[in-house]
Amino acid sequence: MKTFESINKAYNSVFKTNQLSVGVVVPIEKYAMSPIPTMQDHLQRVKQIESLGFKALWIRDIPFHVPSFGDAGQTYDPFTYLGFLAGQTSEIALGISSIALPLHHPLHVVKSATSIDQLSNGRLILGVASGDRYDEYPAMGFDYENRGEAFRESFEYIRKVQGSFPNFKTNNYGSLQGNIDMLPKATAHKIPMLMTGSSRQSLEWNAMNTDGWMNYPRDLNTQQYTIKQYRQIVTENQEFNKPFMQPMYLDLLENPDAKPQPIQLGFRLGIHYLTEYLENLRSIGVNHVAINLRFNNLHMDKTLEEIADKVLPQFHTQTQ
Repeated sequence: MKTFESINKAYNSVFKTNQLSVGVVVPIEKYAMSPIPTMQDHLQRVKQIESLGFKALWIRDIPFHVPSFGDAGQTYDPFTYLGFLAGQTSEIALGISSIALPLHHPLHVVKSATSIDQLSNGRLILGVASGDRYDEYPAMGFDYENRGEAFRESFEYIRKVQGSFPNFKTNNYGSLQGNIDMLPKATAHKIPMLMTGSSRQSLEWNAMNTDGWMNYPRDLNTQQYTIKQYRQIVTENQEFNKPFMQPMYLDLLENPDAKPQPIQLGFRLGIHYLTEYLENLRSIGVNHVAINLRFNNLHMDKTLEEIADKVLPQFHTQTQ
């Protein structure tokens, strides 16, 4: 099997061929009864997951609180917040899952992304998406139905502008004639960009253009088939293999042998079944799982320490 491309520090640490790593979605707190987290102790929690050995933290791009969506995320601007966290951490990967590209000018996205990548010594992974909250589009004067085309053009802009004095034209985002340049450049030859879901693109476009795929949780058979299709296209057309990751909502129970019970996009279960489930994901080709603890009822310290003590050693090798 082909190996993954070597890009920056974060990408190379989080994604290993035939291996699975574990990260955590911020905010790291229970807020099941409200769409808006408190963000209390958020910096302490981020430092805690880094010290415990989790590979990545993940934050989301949610410009507006949309009540029907049901989750306001970390509430802070993703790039401002990651810049802050970059200065408060040293090793953990800084992931965005994901920037809704049609709602931003791509120059601002890549400028922010490369700045954080430089300031963190290569610890940024940029997730990108077309956006799925309709209400945000008229609020910002953008066409919701055109978001697939806008996503594609923004993605290509971000790629091209990382070169030296780029020269290209776009329909929606202006043109560059090779007389001006965007700084800073990334720590590597590019910022790693992973697409979320389908983002209104074909599987072929995804496999040919992105650096990996963030997809939603599915039953194991469906997920295995999806990964197999994706990897077949990648293998046939690309020099390198590409990683696959997914989120998982988790409510960890105190009984280590508690059997899995489905919850929204995840499970309520004991630590032994969590380890078994993650091993099943690894066996079907998942390379990273971003754990979301929004619905978790066990004390957060105990939850994180249990996972770090009982689960991470099974997946994070000494060389990873």
